[in-house]
Amino acid sequence: MENMIYELHARMCQVFTSPKRLEILNLLRDKELSVNELASAANIPQANLSQHLSIMREKGIVKTRREGITIYYSLANPKIIQAFDIIREILLEKLAQIEEMSKKLHKI
Repeated sequence: MENMIYELHARMCQVFTSPKRLEILNLLRDKELSVNELASAANIPQANLSQHLSIMREKGIVKTRREGITIYYSLANPKIIQAFDIIREILLEKLAQIEEMSKKLHKI
């Protein structure tokens, strides 16, 4: 059972390996968007966006809703944003530490 959790965790984290997928996650943070709205907001061709969304849907990160011919995407579980935000906070803290170290080195 434990190995299965590790495997599922690793698969889900593959979503975090693409800057564009991270941007898409952030765009879907608190709203539902159509494919066209996402493509425009992320400044990405629709074909490329569809590949990213397919991966995210396969991993259970996003869900879809169809209204006529329009497909809307939203987060399947809002907790994914908590994980996104925690990782982002860690990275911002790391960047601040690097900046502080750089300032100290320049004073020497």
